[in-house]
Amino acid sequence: MTDRHRRRIAARTTGAAGLAAAVGAIALLATGYTSATVSGDSMNPTYPRGDRVFLERLDASDVGRGDVVLHRSQDGHGNRPVLRRVIGVGGDRVSQSPGGPVTVNGEPLTEPYVKDGDPSGSAPAYDVVVPEGALFLLGDHRANSNDSRYSLATHSGGVPATSVQARALDSHTGLLLLVLTALLGVLGAAVGLTMEIASRTPARTADRT
Repeated sequence: MTDRHRRRIAARTTGAAGLAAAVGAIALLATGYTSATVSGDSMNPTYPRGDRVFLERLDASDVGRGDVVLHRSQDGHGNRPVLRRVIGVGGDRVSQSPGGPVTVNGEPLTEPYVKDGDPSGSAPAYDVVVPEGALFLLGDHRANSNDSRYSLATHSGGVPATSVQARALDSHTGLLLLVLTALLGVLGAAVGLTMEIASRTPARTADRT
């Protein structure tokens, strides 16, 4: 096997590996993640108006208490995506008295994320059991959030878990690693192409005449 042939094999291997990495990472980014711009104040101060939120797509069964989710609202929001925090899941008993903490299954929640330290806002007292397959959702700005507290007459305020489109990322590490993999893959494919071109270029010999 000649040196040129070895270089050509190395070029194709490098290019193919880089291309595969780039395509795989880009496909995961496109299908596994999304982003949204916050247009209201209901999730302030966690996500203030104008904030860009990165989210991961997930199955409804993977949603849990405390998650901030993007769901498709079917109320006064006009069937548009809305960002809310999951307080209760199917079977949970969620209750609150005016000015008091939210309780889930009798346990008061510690909610350092609510605006001005106010877990109540102006909502009336409630005591509901979340239907199976549903989620009880609240905004972090309790005094300025149209959430499950205002639709208690419909499924005890529960929102279908299947309406959830994505979950806000607690950490951007996984997303950044995918972006880095995609960039390195593109670089590898470019290096492989350059090596392939170089391997096909005849070597010049010095004119000794």
